[in-house]
Amino acid sequence: MHSNAMGEGKSRRSLPSDKVFRLAHVRKLKECEQAAAVCYRVREGEVEFLLVRTGSSHWTFPKGGVEPGLTHAQSAALEAFEEAGVHGLMEETSFARYVRRKGSGARNSAKIEVRISAHLCEVRRVGPPQESGRNPTWFSSEDTKRRLAQGRKDDF
Repeated sequence: MHSNAMGEGKSRRSLPSDKVFRLAHVRKLKECEQAAAVCYRVREGEVEFLLVRTGSSHWTFPKGGVEPGLTHAQSAALEAFEEAGVHGLMEETSFARYVRRKGSGARNSAKIEVRISAHLCEVRRVGPPQESGRNPTWFSSEDTKRRLAQGRKDDF
């Protein structure tokens, strides 16, 4: 009876419903897609950008993995809120996409390619960030370029 229910001699392994996705594999796939929020405001006729600190103390735009069920823009908005306390108008369409090679942190480990979509976010209000240690700070365009390059290799 059991083999009949399985489909006349077919082993259970050959059924398409038996595909298993390991959680670690799904997490690695999630790490390959990120969304960034390029948060800006106009103050006294000048554009300023909001940067946050990474765990390694570099300055960056709020960014993180694309959450299942959310668009890239929605994920970028979530990152902006969590990392910088930002509420604003997020552009649905990314203005830039780029690929970055990132090591997994372990010595002699393979680098993975991370695809990042950057979305503009016109900041309307800033509250306290949900994540500690991010230190959201406004910078001029020139200071933003300098801060983003600080302590990073030229090809970054």
